[in-house]
Amino acid sequence: MAGELRVWQQEALERLLGRHEDFLTVATPGAGKTTFALKATEKLWDLGEIRFVIVVVPTTHLRGQWATAAAGMGIKLDDRFTNADGVVARDYDGVVVTYQTVASAPHLWRRLSSNPAKPTLVVFDEIHHAGDDENAAWGAALTAAFQPAARRLLLSGTPFRTDKRPIPFVRYDETGRAMASYNYDYGRALADGEVVRPIVFPAMDGDAQWRRAGEMTTTSVALADTDEETLSPALRAALDPHGDWIPSVLREADDALSKVRLDTPDAGGLVIAFNQTAAYAYAQILRALTGEDPIVAVSDDPEASASISRFGKGTSRWIVAVQMVSEGVDIPRLAVGVYATRVRTQLFFIQVVGRFVRMRGGDDETCARLFIPSINPLLEYARDIEKTVDAVISNEEKQVRDRQENDDGSGPTLFEVEVVGSSAAVHHSTIASGESITTEEKTQAESILAMLRGSVPPSMTSEAVALILRTAGARPATAAVPAQPDAPKLSDQKANARRVIKRKVGKLNIQTGRQHSHIHAELNKICGGNIGTASHDDLVRRIDILNRWLADEA
Repeated sequence: MAGELRVWQQEALERLLGRHEDFLTVATPGAGKTTFALKATEKLWDLGEIRFVIVVVPTTHLRGQWATAAAGMGIKLDDRFTNADGVVARDYDGVVVTYQTVASAPHLWRRLSSNPAKPTLVVFDEIHHAGDDENAAWGAALTAAFQPAARRLLLSGTPFRTDKRPIPFVRYDETGRAMASYNYDYGRALADGEVVRPIVFPAMDGDAQWRRAGEMTTTSVALADTDEETLSPALRAALDPHGDWIPSVLREADDALSKVRLDTPDAGGLVIAFNQTAAYAYAQILRALTGEDPIVAVSDDPEASASISRFGKGTSRWIVAVQMVSEGVDIPRLAVGVYATRVRTQLFFIQVVGRFVRMRGGDDETCARLFIPSINPLLEYARDIEKTVDAVISNEEKQVRDRQENDDGSGPTLFEVEVVGSSAAVHHSTIASGESITTEEKTQAESILAMLRGSVPPSMTSEAVALILRTAGARPATAAVPAQPDAPKLSDQKANARRVIKRKVGKLNIQTGRQHSHIHAELNKICGGNIGTASHDDLVRRIDILNRWLADEA
């Protein structure tokens, strides 16, 4: 394959080759699970352990994506195979198929995976989907189909639990949590620097109104999560395209995307809708806002996969989908999202987050934004992610300074309610670097920004002004960093320092709205030269300057 494996991929591969039991790899979205699985396929083939591969995926679109990635490594996978074909053409090394297709003909797949002349590797992409079917038919079908396979490799983007119906080939601990053979979480990926990017979460509140059995109820989205009987209808009302809440959120999200596109002209946005009707309605709202036709990707559209691919390669602003772009789909230019679905599970939330954190290389300084309803489950998931982001930045800076000093160098059940309407969304909080900007802070910031209009950069946001106005706030604790037994190369030390600088520039961009290029230009003017040719001492000086600027804005 072209290029070297990432450290985690090499570690996981070595562990896989040393074992012969079912191997579950849990790696954060965007980390490169597909590349790892294909490299494992290549290695097992070279060792003579397998002569056929079956990749099982959640959606039809991912069939083509896997086949394309495999072709780049010389592995020929048939992504158009149907059960009616019965036999795979001899010039293919294997097939890509959906879970649903396997479930409809498990005996066919048992025959294909049990040929003694062609020992088979089965790769289960996003294996937690095997537990999606309510009557457990998928799980039983997978067991029947692939029990005879020579090897089984299971992939997931986040840890998951059993719901009393264990997924085949997965081992669980006493709490019901899946036990990974290898785990690569978001914190590790963020620390690696060229895998995932940071993300912040503007949380939006507003009033929702509905009628049940003739009784009218009005509540704010933020307060609805105290009672399950109000949360579901409140979300339905807020996400109703005929109300005022979702149009106002889409307007704010599009404004945020415009600011990102000042630095990254092809940056794109994704709206995760709760059903197909809503998806088309949201697209109409975006069309009115932007004058551009968004791409809509829904499962009933036979051209949906082609539309997703076209968006990924293009420069258009928005794509609206139900769940087709919720996981596995690689569109690194996505930078702004709207979580307009009723699903409140942590697993699905993290999968959605994964669409926005994929980096476009080491020079990518984008900090993604995902607009969410201000309900407690989503706020808690977002806070967990933001704490990880801030701890990683603190750890990276501590490592740089230590080396300098040492001279080392699922969706809820719906109630029968009639949606009446919703108010325009109001800001509840923005979760950034583990801190929340309150509604009062944002209101004050909006007033000041209005007075200064015309004299501030166009990229300045109300969230940025709110952070500037904040004069005090808790700082996250710095996690302990294990001692480094070996002195790193100077080139590695400098690479780590540049990574810290880029993280802090991204944080300053969020706080002030100043473009990344302007911040770097000012650092170059103060320090002389540029970040690429700077000495290690000069890089540390840049970190000190950025820390002072960040403190001034706190």
